[in-house]
Amino acid sequence: MTDPARRAAASPGAPAALTDRTAGSPIQRERRKRILDATLALASKGGFDAVQMRAVAERADVALGTLYRYFPSKIHLLVSSLVRELERSLERMERAPVPGDTPADRVLHVLAGNTRALQRDPQLTEAMTRAFMFADTSVAAEVLEVNRLNERMFTHAMGAAEASDEDKAIARVIGDVWLSNLVAWVTRRASAEDVEKRLELTVRLLLRSRQA
Repeated sequence: MTDPARRAAASPGAPAALTDRTAGSPIQRERRKRILDATLALASKGGFDAVQMRAVAERADVALGTLYRYFPSKIHLLVSSLVRELERSLERMERAPVPGDTPADRVLHVLAGNTRALQRDPQLTEAMTRAFMFADTSVAAEVLEVNRLNERMFTHAMGAAEASDEDKAIARVIGDVWLSNLVAWVTRRASAEDVEKRLELTVRLLLRSRQA
């Protein structure tokens, strides 16, 4: 899979989606949440094609012009939805120690939990991963946030109190392989069992020298 973050550098004139950090008020944050809730609901029912800007605006009870000020396109909407899903996974993961005797065991535990959660909602997963693959330079900030969250999840699972450059590089490779295999799964080029085996092979090879 081509990582959009490596071929995307944010254009100074490109429209940017509003984030929780850039939302200026509680009302804006609540409206943004409502928009993402609507996006997730539509994607969960009908996948990528069901997420139309007018339909999202109607479901979120916002004007179409307001929606475009928050999210310039459906790609921004769906990649931002992926960011929110990963943020929630990270929050849950950080509440308790990750099970597993070795870094590889712990990373695989995290991968298995996240993969199963996404596979339970194939339409939503198809929509978010397809948007991630389609992301261009205008969505660079959101793509970079996806990669940052993956890096944080996997370095945390490795047990790195302060992640080294090597830890981060390994985490990025694992994230790339994970997202690539999710794409293969939603496009029916790989079964759930295939995905599990590929992820285990990748993680064991990358972390075979680490036993604690």
